[in-house]
Amino acid sequence: MTTRREFVEGTGAALAAAILVPRDVGALRRRDRIERIGLELYTVRSEMAKDVAATIARVAQVGYKEVEFAGYFRWEPSKLRALIDSHGLTSPSVHTAIEILERDWDAQAAAARVVGHQVLIVPSLNTRALTTAESWKAIATRFNALGRKAHDAGLRFAFHNHAVEPAMLNGFRPYDILLAETDPALVDFQMDLYWMIKAGGDPIAYFNSHPGRFISVHVKDATAAPELAMRDVGAGAVDWKKIFAMRAKAGIKYFVVEHDAPTPDAFGSITASYNYLSTLTF
Repeated sequence: MTTRREFVEGTGAALAAAILVPRDVGALRRRDRIERIGLELYTVRSEMAKDVAATIARVAQVGYKEVEFAGYFRWEPSKLRALIDSHGLTSPSVHTAIEILERDWDAQAAAARVVGHQVLIVPSLNTRALTTAESWKAIATRFNALGRKAHDAGLRFAFHNHAVEPAMLNGFRPYDILLAETDPALVDFQMDLYWMIKAGGDPIAYFNSHPGRFISVHVKDATAAPELAMRDVGAGAVDWKKIFAMRAKAGIKYFVVEHDAPTPDAFGSITASYNYLSTLTF
């Protein structure tokens, strides 16, 4: 399967309960129901590669209100903005490789403003050479530099984890270093709840120890341990009511559904996840 890193670069641009929380009370209705559910378009990447306009239309028809891009599929930012506007969608965030942001910041920031992104997110890292605490501190330094650029441009910068960052590595957890060594005023985190759980990390512990650092979450379900297989939201073992109880403390503003390998039917997958979340009260 094509990795997220390869995909984004190629397009150019003991288990704790998972947690899903918005920083903004405006993201919730008065009866504590998620109002604006987002979709990471990596989930429907095969369909996007075939027909961007038709895919966006179907995503909106399901009921999603926000989309997170992972590459623009050779579309001009202005045309993408017109497309999502026509379907009543917004795109608060985008996934872009760190190398692209460092090499081409001005163009990426300009595109973000056109499409309407507020957060530029690094989706993954080439971690093969990141084997020491010092190497991860160097990554944190790069994150702070990008965070400063984002801040100065009126944007936010964030990092999306996979399983490697929360897992133990040579006596330390890279995720702990990234949280400790980055400036909260400049660097946010998008916690992928599935990969956090898969790595044995405790989302609630992180939300308690680093309040306000998590601007969004990737929402995907998992079967019970030890299998921990990825599932559509609502089809796994995650206690979502317990998850939502931490929303304010964590600082999460955006709820983004994702499934890394939604076979055989990506649209069926995103519909199942949306239907579950759209009716969930807590």
